[in-house]
Amino acid sequence: MRNSRKYRLAAVGIALSASAVLGTQTLAQAQAQDTESAPRYQPEMVRALAASLGVSEEAAVDRLDRQDAQQATLNRLRKSGIAGDGAFFDASGRLTVNAGDKAEAARIEKAGLAARVPARGQAALDRVKAELDALAAKKAPSGVVAWSVDLASDKVIVKVNDDRGAAAGAFLAAAAKHGSAVRIVRGQEKIAAQSTIYPGSKMTINSTTSWCSVGYGAEDSAGNQYLVTAGHCVANLPTLRYSGTAFAKGYKTRYKQGSRGVDMGLATVNSGYSIATAVGTWGQGATSTVAVKGSTRAASGAAICKSGATTGWTCGKVDSYNNTVTYTDLNGGPDTVLTGLATSTVCTQGGDSGGAYISGNQAQGMTSGGPVGQKCTDGVYSKGSSYFQPLDDTLKYYGLTLNTN
Repeated sequence: MRNSRKYRLAAVGIALSASAVLGTQTLAQAQAQDTESAPRYQPEMVRALAASLGVSEEAAVDRLDRQDAQQATLNRLRKSGIAGDGAFFDASGRLTVNAGDKAEAARIEKAGLAARVPARGQAALDRVKAELDALAAKKAPSGVVAWSVDLASDKVIVKVNDDRGAAAGAFLAAAAKHGSAVRIVRGQEKIAAQSTIYPGSKMTINSTTSWCSVGYGAEDSAGNQYLVTAGHCVANLPTLRYSGTAFAKGYKTRYKQGSRGVDMGLATVNSGYSIATAVGTWGQGATSTVAVKGSTRAASGAAICKSGATTGWTCGKVDSYNNTVTYTDLNGGPDTVLTGLATSTVCTQGGDSGGAYISGNQAQGMTSGGPVGQKCTDGVYSKGSSYFQPLDDTLKYYGLTLNTN
């Protein structure tokens, strides 16, 4: 994430830009507890979520239950022919579905969900955002830090740090042509790769002191094993080391500094190593983990937690999907535009890149970036913001299947 406050990628000191910070999560953590006696949700997740939302643990469990039930109802509606035009959780935890017309809204409400017929809806807003993406592909709009579809407000939100540059001016002029479909928010922090150089690391890059956080394990149709991570963590296809020993090798990345892309990448996993199918909850006990059961995407507003090498276990909620951001190189190099990211209120710092986001038992993505000056001083209970690369998009693009517990 970056600062002025800038945003930077969450990698530590890789050969990226000055602020790229690769953070790693423990490669293989303790096995999940016996599923027969395990509670519905990991106690550490419940405590963290309760603290983040300012509610009791009972209320946190109730929210997770309601969230899962509403998501299941929406899935059933989609199978019955109601596609909807986007859905989001509001602040109270209620799922609202965008309907195509009043008749469809009535069917959705009869099923127990909230519904509305929006002025625009996700498809129309996605088209507006796609136009802005195309403009940014020609020239990175330095000073415009992010733009994304916000379903709750039914608008495309454009966040601005500095609008004095020619590219930023042209970008904002194009955005303004869409009228009330776009809202400009000024005074925002810049973003960049969350990077930092520290002595020692969790997943070191080559033989340097740069590091990233381990993400998720997945396999292809032939059974070959891969580490799914943030693209900037494997930008130069490095050797990745765990406790000083090489365990994986950068294989593919869609990240390229100074260009437009997405922050997804893969590393091949060496023989004799594997990526655990449980996410570690840092500082919550040596054997404390959250089992990975799948990768169903959580709706906007859903509770989410992440595990990363620098800030450990932090929680919050999903803000929105399909964000496009401008990452600033803190060494003065070219800006990088990344699209397709999700944003959350989860606090991250340099070194968390590639770290695992999870909602309930569903894997969500890998840390990409966050505010440069952000400090998560009180661990799990920190407030903040971050961007992450959605896991489902990455698995689909590379044709992989997530390893589950």
